[in-house]
Amino acid sequence: MSQTSTPGVTSTDTPRVVPTVQDDVSQRSVGSLISEVTNDLSTLMRQELDLAKAELKEEATKTGKAAGMMGGAGFAGYMVALFLSAALWAALANGMDEGWAAVIVAVLWAVVGAVLFVSGRKKLSEVHPKPERTVDTLKEVPDALKGRAHSTEATR
Repeated sequence: MSQTSTPGVTSTDTPRVVPTVQDDVSQRSVGSLISEVTNDLSTLMRQELDLAKAELKEEATKTGKAAGMMGGAGFAGYMVALFLSAALWAALANGMDEGWAAVIVAVLWAVVGAVLFVSGRKKLSEVHPKPERTVDTLKEVPDALKGRAHSTEATR
């Protein structure tokens, strides 16, 4: 049986060996058995938390790198828009006054900005910051622990 290494989880966190069938648990006190189970559960929870932390850290690192690349792409896109605007301004200036060419380019960007603003405001109004399904599920937890079925439809 090979063991794999998990980032963030040390070998000192490994649980104790569980007693085999040959061990006589009938000779042990209930308090001792409960203590052992509690210790094992505590160790298991610590290991699970350490694993979750390691996974989250790894995913956060990947996300940070991807966000940096997206930021770089955004800046490159900005530079493209800037230089294309300057090129359009220069092209329009060949047939008219430079001032009017600049105004036309600025008006085009104002229209683009207005359309993006209206679209963004509409999308933002559709955002619901409260996680409705999670809240409904959490309301069911106490009844589930007590062994009762709970319907969210009945409470609405």
